[in-house]
Amino acid sequence: MNDTPEHDQETELDADIGETEGFEAGDDDLGPIDALIAERDQWKDRALRAIAESENTKRRAETQNNDARAYAIQKFARDLLGVADNLERAIQAAPAEAEGAAAGLVSGLELTQKALLQAFETNNLKRVAPEAGEAFDPNLHQAMMEQPSETVQGGQVIQTLQAGYALFGRVVRPAMVVVAARGSGAAAGAAAYAAAAQAGGNFDGKA
Repeated sequence: MNDTPEHDQETELDADIGETEGFEAGDDDLGPIDALIAERDQWKDRALRAIAESENTKRRAETQNNDARAYAIQKFARDLLGVADNLERAIQAAPAEAEGAAAGLVSGLELTQKALLQAFETNNLKRVAPEAGEAFDPNLHQAMMEQPSETVQGGQVIQTLQAGYALFGRVVRPAMVVVAARGSGAAAGAAAYAAAAQAGGNFDGKA
């Protein structure tokens, strides 16, 4: 007969083994979860790539639109620069202490210039007129001459002879400038003084 204590123990042992095997088999069910996580990460990566591509497309479209607009009005803008130049020359030639009708004329010229430059700014035509000491930028400036300077370092702008203009970041006319020669500046003057002193001579900073 099978109704013995030994048979009962074997039955319980088989049941325990079955439960253990069932638990271990359940662990294998984590595979689909890992697959879902991997799929989620893939979709997340695709979404991020799509967003980046959308931003790049938006920037390219904006750049192309700006280029098209700049090309369309570039000639018109270049023609207006002559008007701006004439206004600036007229203001510079006006007497510093004008009175009466002359003073009113100078004031009118200055207001006209201000309104014209403001219209330029509104339409993204920006004036380029570097101050003394600013670095020379070959993309925006045109060096008309090079000369030594005691106050400006070599490669920097000494003076702007004629203002330039850029339309949507594209140069319509470069600024014409005077550039400090290599070896210019206070450091160069101090070095020349030290060399002259070491040689036992006198150094004239104006020479």
